[in-house]
Amino acid sequence: MSDEQIQYLSQEKFAEIKAELKDLQENKIPSLAKRIDDARQMGDLSENAEYHQAREEMSWAQSRVLQIKQILDNVQIIDDNAGGAVVTVGSTITVESEGKKKEYIIVGAQEADPLSGHISNESPLGSAFLGKKKGDKLVVKLPAGEKEFKIVSVN
Repeated sequence: MSDEQIQYLSQEKFAEIKAELKDLQENKIPSLAKRIDDARQMGDLSENAEYHQAREEMSWAQSRVLQIKQILDNVQIIDDNAGGAVVTVGSTITVESEGKKKEYIIVGAQEADPLSGHISNESPLGSAFLGKKKGDKLVVKLPAGEKEFKIVSVN
């Protein structure tokens, strides 16, 4: 693996990203190349909005292909059945803070969705939980200030 940061993905997200790459390479980019060629045939490129729009879309698609390849070159699939005593990427944890319990799933940055409880291993909260065990108490410095958590369960 290169020096790039590891990209943690679930098997589902891995398949989704591979499908996106295939679609870009086999459908989107060839279609955009045809649009660019067709627009080029129309003559004066300085006044040709279709040509410029297609070029911008092509640039985005090619950049996305490079981004996806970088992700796939540095991917580590999360083992959903890892379950253990220590919080790792892929763990589902229940924590208690200020008398309220909340469940989080520690995921890679590509799958983070804090509103649904999927927190990135790179976020302040996610990284603070990594390596902790059931019963551990910790204080996490968040944008809203420091908050104390107790890990109730790790699955």
